[in-house]
Amino acid sequence: MKKKLNCILLIDDDEATNFLHKSILEEADISEKIIVRENGEEAINFLTARLDDHNYPQPDLIFLDINMPVLDGWQFLQKYKKLPPQAKGKIVLFMLTTSLNPADRKRAEGESNVNGFKTKPLDEAMIDEILNEFYPEYL
Repeated sequence: MKKKLNCILLIDDDEATNFLHKSILEEADISEKIIVRENGEEAINFLTARLDDHNYPQPDLIFLDINMPVLDGWQFLQKYKKLPPQAKGKIVLFMLTTSLNPADRKRAEGESNVNGFKTKPLDEAMIDEILNEFYPEYL
């Protein structure tokens, strides 16, 4: 049996996309938990809540959309940078978006906390690529 990630955090406001991505991740069977938050503010609250309540799992991997209400992906990254290290942990963070704008890709590449930029939808090949690069011990 392969080792599983502790938790994957999906941050996206689209319900159908979250359903699809969660289904794909469940089928891949790579994580103990998959948590969905519908905007950056909910995700920041989740990451900071675990500082006081250890029942909240530490994500190993975050998939972050760009365009969301309340707090978009870029605003999330600004708040994420200011979190204490124990809230962030050793998280691998990917922008997962429908944006084909080269400026978004370039901006993501300039963000120190962003490990990659992928275009939706998430698929098995992307998951395999991420695992091979960042989690080879989980294969």
